[in-house]
Amino acid sequence: MITIKLFCAAGMSTSLLVAKMNEAAKKQGLTALIKAYPVSKLESEAPTADVILIGPQVTYLLKDAKLIADAHNLPLGIIPMKDYGMVNGQGALQYALSLIKK
Repeated sequence: MITIKLFCAAGMSTSLLVAKMNEAAKKQGLTALIKAYPVSKLESEAPTADVILIGPQVTYLLKDAKLIADAHNLPLGIIPMKDYGMVNGQGALQYALSLIKK
């Protein structure tokens, strides 16, 4: 199982994207746990993730998020604005998977 955790301002704005990512994973036959959290939970939730994505609206936290991700040897990325804005679950999922493969 792949665990993808998305972090945004309150954990709410990415909920629709998470639903679309879960649909895309299911269509691919991929066993995945994909959830959204507020950035305040980043430090406590990061250790159980395979990849961390942060929303484009919280890119100002990238430096802090990178410190946490690096401490746990986790890939980290910013959800591409195009995928975020268009709620492109397939695109966001592929981006997350590409980070894991690096």
